[in-house]
Amino acid sequence: MGKREFPIVAVTGSSGAGTSTVRDAFSHIFYREGIQALMVEGDSYHRHTRSEMKKATKLAKQKGRNLSHFSPEANLLDELAELFKNYKSQGQGQIRHYLHNDEEALQWGLKPGTFTPWEETKEETDLLLYEGLHGGMPEVRKYVDLLIGVVPIINLEWIQKIQRDNETRGYDTESIVEAIKRRMDDYVEHITPQFSHTDINFQRIPTVDTSNPFISREVPSADESLVVIRVKKKIIKKYNIDLVNMKHMIENSFISRRNTLVIPGTKMTFAMEVLLTPIIEDLVKNSKNAHRVKKKKRSNRHDD
Repeated sequence: MGKREFPIVAVTGSSGAGTSTVRDAFSHIFYREGIQALMVEGDSYHRHTRSEMKKATKLAKQKGRNLSHFSPEANLLDELAELFKNYKSQGQGQIRHYLHNDEEALQWGLKPGTFTPWEETKEETDLLLYEGLHGGMPEVRKYVDLLIGVVPIINLEWIQKIQRDNETRGYDTESIVEAIKRRMDDYVEHITPQFSHTDINFQRIPTVDTSNPFISREVPSADESLVVIRVKKKIIKKYNIDLVNMKHMIENSFISRRNTLVIPGTKMTFAMEVLLTPIIEDLVKNSKNAHRVKKKKRSNRHDD
């Protein structure tokens, strides 16, 4: 101990998987515990703007191959790894923002679907929270202190994508289904393997019929879902996590395996806060303690 390392938490999961629920849970934790966090969206590390990605996708198709945002070649993973490396050692790094819509773009005087200029972080923060598609990729996960997976079963993920892209982006169902098929190989090869490396997984499972996701008219609600929480055994041991106690706290929950708790969908945010708060507290406390030890040693050397 002595050299401070700033903690990094990565939430990995495809869009529509429920990562926004995780963001809300973390916001509550940070507010209550007085933690300053650097929030990083994975979209900011896409390689192409929206119009560039359309051209790149079309060109790849002409060459007989598929390209999607799941693919490493469509993202700046080296730059993301560099951010993680620098933040871990210095608490700073280079970031930018992806402008999803007109409202976000207006604040910067830029077009939606583009990026803000790269800039060095300036504020002092206690922790970096990444949310995106690639937090568990080999290039970056070596810097991550806590890796969280958020993944619904595949039919539910498709339903959520179809509904979101149809309602908020105006895409027709046929083109959305084509996009789903186009990125399936990348999903299997690059997204799914990350969940074998996660410390904690939250998987939402609908309790209604989703046999044909392409004709479903609405996304199953939290009331119509269960959430399977799998905690890696080393995390249970390291942080003394008591899933039996959590089961007693959350009505209608049950333990399906020694390291797996199943809860009602409406209790997902609550379960996340109960489970993650002591881990986040510990990560930040250890980081600050290391910093204090380093300052004390430096002060003693000056006194000598």
